[in-house]
Amino acid sequence: MELTLTGINVAVLLTDGFEQVEYTGPRDALEQQGAALKVISLRKGEVQGMHHHDQGDMFRVDLLFSEADPKSFDMLLLPGGEQNGATLRDSPEAQAFVHAFEEDGKPIAAICHGGWVLAAAGLVQGRRMTSWESLQDDFRKAGANWVDEEVVVDGNLVTSRKPDDIPAFNKKMVDVMFQRLAAHTAGTSEDRRHRSSVGFGG
Repeated sequence: MELTLTGINVAVLLTDGFEQVEYTGPRDALEQQGAALKVISLRKGEVQGMHHHDQGDMFRVDLLFSEADPKSFDMLLLPGGEQNGATLRDSPEAQAFVHAFEEDGKPIAAICHGGWVLAAAGLVQGRRMTSWESLQDDFRKAGANWVDEEVVVDGNLVTSRKPDDIPAFNKKMVDVMFQRLAAHTAGTSEDRRHRSSVGFGG
């Protein structure tokens, strides 16, 4: 049976000023595989997408941080955009949310400025990763092994630099999710029953 991401729930952290294509590109790649995405933000209503310096479209917020349970999601997507990244970086709610994913070893995919919140949350120490080039000093100061590559995979963490990297980012992001799903479904029937009883993300 062909493996798909049907039944996989992905949390996307967005605030005003996110780079639109860094959300829509990965979103489309995940939805094509059957995953469902929810936009989580600091306020209700809609958030403003950007095409670099120009305003893009508005996107509906599905849940506030206060309403979203990290345990109900299997993967975390962190699009970039300088304003978006800076707001999430400074948000204790966002930092706590990403901490929950790291504690459970769930896939975290961050592109451009999206990884800023990971550094602020103390989650990049010793991790090999990349980001928008101007942030490299921030990540190195936070203990990361920053490299200039289009996509970097370090365990559950997938990072890329910019919109041009989206095709490579999408492929690795989906691959990592498939690997986790395959590991979850592997083993004896008793193993699978136990995993089901504790939840996929536990």
